[in-house]
Amino acid sequence: MTTLTPTPGAAEPGLTGTPPRTAGRRPRPRPRKQGGTILAVPALVWYLVFMVGPMVAIFVIAALRWPGMLQPVSFAGLGNLRAVLDDPVFWAAVRNTAVQLAVALPIMIVCAYMVGYYVAQRPPGHRVIRYLLFVPGLISTPAKAMVFYAALSPDGLLNGALESAGLSSLTDAWLASPSTALACLIALDVWAGIGFTAVLFAARLGSVPDELGEAAQLDGAGHWRTMWRVHFPVIRDYVGVVTMLQFLWTLFGSAQHVLLLTQGGPGSSSTTLSFLVYQKAFIAADLGYSQTVGVLLFLAGLAGLLTIRRLFRQTY
Repeated sequence: MTTLTPTPGAAEPGLTGTPPRTAGRRPRPRPRKQGGTILAVPALVWYLVFMVGPMVAIFVIAALRWPGMLQPVSFAGLGNLRAVLDDPVFWAAVRNTAVQLAVALPIMIVCAYMVGYYVAQRPPGHRVIRYLLFVPGLISTPAKAMVFYAALSPDGLLNGALESAGLSSLTDAWLASPSTALACLIALDVWAGIGFTAVLFAARLGSVPDELGEAAQLDGAGHWRTMWRVHFPVIRDYVGVVTMLQFLWTLFGSAQHVLLLTQGGPGSSSTTLSFLVYQKAFIAADLGYSQTVGVLLFLAGLAGLLTIRRLFRQTY
């Protein structure tokens, strides 16, 4: 009887579970998924029409001499830019905007992060605290302006409290004084933004593993060091995103607070760049000047975003 000995290294049929390959048979290609681009078309059209379109229009109008919506239009070239750069009101607005960002943004982000860290530790009543932090975001801008006007007017709550405390010498017309008008607007920006930002930080800190904080505290770190040395590096990129959002809101959204409270005055002591765009377009009817400031404001916003992203990017 002849015994067949299998060749070393050859797989016996039926043991590997792999069917024998048939010569000339090619694997069938997987069908490619279609329709993703088609679903994105409405969003792309919306973005092009309502985002890219107005952005291009800003640059076009900045090169025109346009004294009002129904007035004849002529080409101005760089004339609007020269007029803007020679205007002392523009440089006052640049200074006020820089002060506003340099003061409001660090205070808002640091305080909001600390409040968000406290809420993320789930103290007693933390759910109620989350809702209370949302209150400034639920109040309309005119209502918030009325609250601050009632507090800071000459016969308002702040002066009344100072007089009751025997500090009548410190009372002032806060919104009508060149030395305090911008500070009042900054206080409104911080009050309006700190609560919502704290809720965002609390939500992100809630996803950080509890083991990190517990390990740090076992090593002897207190809450302060745990907050800044352990949790902050973990959500550093998220802090950068929130900072960019608040930067854009403060840079472009301050016009409504200025309009409702100070009208840019006294003089130009509280005029910001975003309010100057509104003032020149809708009050002075100088659309070319207005959109030239808008172009400079856009470039400043872009430079600020790139700077913030570089400062808060992860280093690992």
